[in-house]
Amino acid sequence: MGAVIWLIGAAVLAVGEFIVMDFTLLMLAVSALGTAGVAAFDVPVWVEVGAFGAFAFASVLFIRPILRRRFVAQGEVREFTSLELEGRTAEVLSPVSADNTVGQVSIDGDIWSARAAHPGESFTTGDRVQIVSIEGTTAVVWKGV
Repeated sequence: MGAVIWLIGAAVLAVGEFIVMDFTLLMLAVSALGTAGVAAFDVPVWVEVGAFGAFAFASVLFIRPILRRRFVAQGEVREFTSLELEGRTAEVLSPVSADNTVGQVSIDGDIWSARAAHPGESFTTGDRVQIVSIEGTTAVVWKGV
């Protein structure tokens, strides 16, 4: 009977791991599975609890750091800056008129508001333009392409 209880506990801990995604509950679930194996030999409860403690200690201390290095710390965090867009080309999606009305452009698949860099310039849908700068959420463009 004790093995069944440990198996149920392992299942509950494994499901809980999907909520927190920290590998701690996964290590406890693995420990409960190991303890279920020990409990299958009909040992006293204090041996089961001791086995669970030993399995938990070993898995959290040795296995969890390996999993975290492998799955969590794969890439460095990189911040996006608008300077990366300057000089790129974009396609005009909605017209930017000569009276400096804001239109829209597509930059690498992302849609941005756009206005002409020089008063009096206008761009029609489908034109290729170059990004001069980014001001807030608006791309300042010109026909430099």
